[in-house]
Amino acid sequence: MDFIPVDIEKYVEEHSDEESDLLINLRRETHQKVLMPRMLSGHIQGRVLSMLSHMIKPKRILEIGTYTGYSAICLAEGLQSEGTLVTLDKNEELEGMVRSYFEQAGLSSQIDFRIGEGLSLIPDIQGPFDLVFIDADKKNYLNYYNLVLEKVSIGGYIIADNVLWSGKVVKTDNKIDPETQALLDFNRSIQEDKRVENVLFPIRDGLMVVRRKQ
Repeated sequence: MDFIPVDIEKYVEEHSDEESDLLINLRRETHQKVLMPRMLSGHIQGRVLSMLSHMIKPKRILEIGTYTGYSAICLAEGLQSEGTLVTLDKNEELEGMVRSYFEQAGLSSQIDFRIGEGLSLIPDIQGPFDLVFIDADKKNYLNYYNLVLEKVSIGGYIIADNVLWSGKVVKTDNKIDPETQALLDFNRSIQEDKRVENVLFPIRDGLMVVRRKQ
């Protein structure tokens, strides 16, 4: 994920809004107690998600991949006052920690946290959504996209994380692992989909921002 020189990254952090104390505590606890803490969005990406959500002003958000709840809290910052965020994750072991932070953030009434496999849960979730954030298992990114696109309102957005995959998407001279191939297929499919417009932002591990046109 280290695409930007350390001094530039430090400068970016110093000239961006700070994390709240709650998000700092959540980030620290994730690094202390949870496996694979790099999965957490972190300071800059969290502020980007918050900014995008404030710009979109969504009434309904769907998040695929909750992890410890950091990104959900950031996205919820831009919700309309009566808005809701549905977030899905299969890891029931983190449920207590996640719900605790949602409660501390005062978001328990606005966040609908569901445990289970996304591919099984999504078909029964009614749209429309103004914003969808995909940050789960990479091999199913295209499946998630195909399931949610029709649930996104016209003019609504899909944001997919990790689409640069630590730079592996451009290192195709060696044998390509299944997750990298899945992301290559996903990125190509988005680029070729005439129903949407898209920009790939080199933020952290890559954010694909997609707007539904039709």
